[in-house]
Amino acid sequence: MRLSKPRTRRALYGKILISTTLCVSLTLLFSTIIYYQYYIRIEKTQAFRTDLGNLTQTSKEVVNMTDAAQSLSFQIYRNSTISKIVFYDHPDIYDVTAAMSELGNYLSSMPYIESIYVYNPKSGQFYIASSEGQNGVFTEAELVDTGILGILNHFEDYKPFTPIPRVFSNGAEENGQVRAYTFICFDAIGWDRTINSAVIVNISAPWINKEIAGADHSESATFILGDRGTFLSGSSLEAHPLSGTELGWMESRIKDREAGYFLADFGGINSLISYTAPDALNWQYVRITPYEVITRQTDHIRNATLLIAGLILAGGIGLSWLMSRQMYLPIDRMVREMHALECEKRDSMFTIRQNALRDMVLGLRPLHITLQDGELRQLGIHFAELDDYRLLLLRIDHYGEFRVTHAAYLQAYKFAVMNIASEICSQTCRAETVDMNDDSVLVLLGGCSSAGYADNEFAEALLGQIRQACADYLKLSLTLTYSSVERSLGQLPEHYKLVRDASRHRMFYGHGCIISASRIAGYQDQSYRYPTELEKKLVDALMSGRTEEAKTLLGTILREPADYPFSAAQQTVSRLSVTIKEVISTIQKRNRLQGASAAELPPLEAFETLEELETAFFVLFREIEARLAEKKNSKQHELVRLINQKVQESYMSQSLSLNSIADELDMSPIYISRLYKQQTMTSIVDSILEMRLREVCRLLETTELPVTAIAERCGFTSSSYLHRMFKRSFGATPNDYRRSHNALG
Repeated sequence: MRLSKPRTRRALYGKILISTTLCVSLTLLFSTIIYYQYYIRIEKTQAFRTDLGNLTQTSKEVVNMTDAAQSLSFQIYRNSTISKIVFYDHPDIYDVTAAMSELGNYLSSMPYIESIYVYNPKSGQFYIASSEGQNGVFTEAELVDTGILGILNHFEDYKPFTPIPRVFSNGAEENGQVRAYTFICFDAIGWDRTINSAVIVNISAPWINKEIAGADHSESATFILGDRGTFLSGSSLEAHPLSGTELGWMESRIKDREAGYFLADFGGINSLISYTAPDALNWQYVRITPYEVITRQTDHIRNATLLIAGLILAGGIGLSWLMSRQMYLPIDRMVREMHALECEKRDSMFTIRQNALRDMVLGLRPLHITLQDGELRQLGIHFAELDDYRLLLLRIDHYGEFRVTHAAYLQAYKFAVMNIASEICSQTCRAETVDMNDDSVLVLLGGCSSAGYADNEFAEALLGQIRQACADYLKLSLTLTYSSVERSLGQLPEHYKLVRDASRHRMFYGHGCIISASRIAGYQDQSYRYPTELEKKLVDALMSGRTEEAKTLLGTILREPADYPFSAAQQTVSRLSVTIKEVISTIQKRNRLQGASAAELPPLEAFETLEELETAFFVLFREIEARLAEKKNSKQHELVRLINQKVQESYMSQSLSLNSIADELDMSPIYISRLYKQQTMTSIVDSILEMRLREVCRLLETTELPVTAIAERCGFTSSSYLHRMFKRSFGATPNDYRRSHNALG
C-alpha cells in the first residue's frame, strides 16, 4: 500500500498538468483557424487595392502618352521643315536632310519614343527616325516593319490617336523585336477617303508599363483587355490564348464592369483576378496573382501558431512527466539502488563461480578441500565427487583476428557462447560453463538422464547443435572437442589437459571440426618417424627452383603427423623451419648474394590450420625463388661481361667469331648468342663488327696508314670486305671518310 499511494499521486498530478496543456493547445488551435480566415480576407482586399492602384496608374500613363503623341503629331504637321517631306512629291536632298534632323531632335528630346514614321503616299516613302534599327528614308518594299502597312491600308478600323499595342521588327540585329504602342495621325480628306499623309509615333511599351513591371508579386501577370476585345500580355503585348472557362468569366465578370476582384482558375492554378473599369480608351487592365502567393505570409503565421501549440502540448506533457517523476523520485531512487545491488551481487557471484571453476579445472585449488568445505554448493555448483562427467571444449576459430576486430565485445561474445551451450546442454544434463580466459569455453556435463549419455554420438549431437546455434546467432565458427565419460573429479585437471591437447589437432582437421579426445589419446602409443627422404626431395626441389613441386612435398610432410601425438607436428615444423633457413643461407653463400637474413617463421601456436601454416612456409619459398632468380641474373651478367672482354681483347684477330668465343667458354654457340642478345639487344657478331669499325675510324683519323694495312690490323679478312662493311655502316668509303675528316680538321 505504501508503494501504490505515491504512484496514484504521481498519476493524478500528471493528469492535471496534461488537461491544462490540452486546453491551452486547443484554444490556440481554434484561435488560429479563426484568425487565418480573417487574415485571408484582409490579404485579398489589400492585394486588390495594390493591384488596382498599379493598374490605374498604368491606364493614366497610356492616356497621358496618347495626349503626348497627339500633340507631337500636330507639331510635326505644323513644322514647316517637316511639312516638305509630308506634302511634296519629290523633296530635294536638303529638305529631306533638314526634316530628318528635326525628326531626330523630337526623338532625342522624348526618351519614351521608340521611333517616328512620316509617310508620304505620293512618293511611296517612309521617313524614319529611330533609336536603333532602320533609320532614314525607305520605300514600302524596303520597310522592315511590314505591320504598319497593314494598319495604314485599314486605317478606317482604328480610332484616331488610339494606341495600338503591337510587336514589330525594326531591323536591328541585336534587338530585332520591338514592343510598342503605335499612335497614327493621318490626313484622309477627300471624296475617296484615301490617306494623303500620315505621322506614326511608336512609344516604348516598357516605358508605359513600368508600373506593371514594378508589381509587388513577381509571380503576378498583367494583361490588357483592349477596345477590340483582344486579351494581350502586358509584358510582351502578344495575344494570350484563353480556355473556354476563362473566356466565360472574362465576358461575364470583367468586360465593361466596374473595378473588382474574384477567385478563379487561370492556367490550371487557383488565382486572385483583379481588374479595372474601362478607361478613356475603353481599355481594362487585369492582374492575375496565384492565390498561394497572396496567402503565403498568412500560411507562415498559421504554421508557426500550430507549431507553438504543438510545442506547448509536447512541453506540457514533458513537464507533467518530470513533475510526476519528481514526486516519485525518492521511491524510484530506492528501487534503482536495490536493483543495482542485485546486479552487483549477481555479477560478483558469477565472477566468483567462474574463478572457482577455473581454478578447479586448472588444478590451482586442491579439489578435496573445496569439496569438504562445501564451497561448490555454496556457489551453486552441484557436482558431487562421485558424479559421472564429461568435458566439452569450445574453441573460437580465427581467434587472433576476432580478438582484434571485436576487442570491445569479446567478453560479451564469450558470455553468449556460454549461454547457448548452457541452454542446449541443460535440456538433458546439468551443465557448468567456464571461460578459460583464452580462445576457449569449457562445458562440464554431469548428472545426465539420457540413456545414451556415454555414447560418442550423444556428445557429437550436442556439439553439433551448439556449433549451428553459434553460427546462426553469433556468426562464429567453433572447433569442438569432447572427452569420454569420467568418474572422478579428482582427475579433472589431467582430463582437461588431454582435451586441450586433443583440440590442437584442429591443425589437421580444419575449422569447425568435432574432435574426440579419447581417439586422439590413442595416438600416444604410436612412434613417429620424420620423413627424411621427403625432406631431401623438398630441398632438391627448392634448390632447383621447382617451387610447385616443393609445395606439394611440403603438404605431404606436414600432413603425415595427423595420426600421431601433436608433439610430432611440432617436431616436423621445427625441422622444416631449420631446413628451409639452411637452404636460403646456402644459396646466399654459394652465389655471394647480399641481402637480409631469411624471414622467421612464427611459432606453431600462431597457426590454427595447416592452410595457414603452409601459407607461412610459402612466403619462405618465394624468398628462395627470389634468391635463385638473383643468382641466375648474376650468372648471365657475368657471361655477358666475359664475352665483351674477349671481343675487346681479340677484335684484331681475323679468327675471332661466335664459334671461337663459344669454344673458349665451352658453351653452345646458339645458347650464348641467344642469351647475349636477350641481355644487350644486339648480337655477338654485330658487337665484333662495331668494335672493329670503331678502331678503323680511329686509325683513319689519327694515322696515314693505307686502308689495306688498317683492314689487316683491325681483323678484317680483306680490304674489300672492310670497304663494304664501312660503307654500309657510315654511308661513305674509308678514303672519303678520311678526306672529310681532314677537311674539317
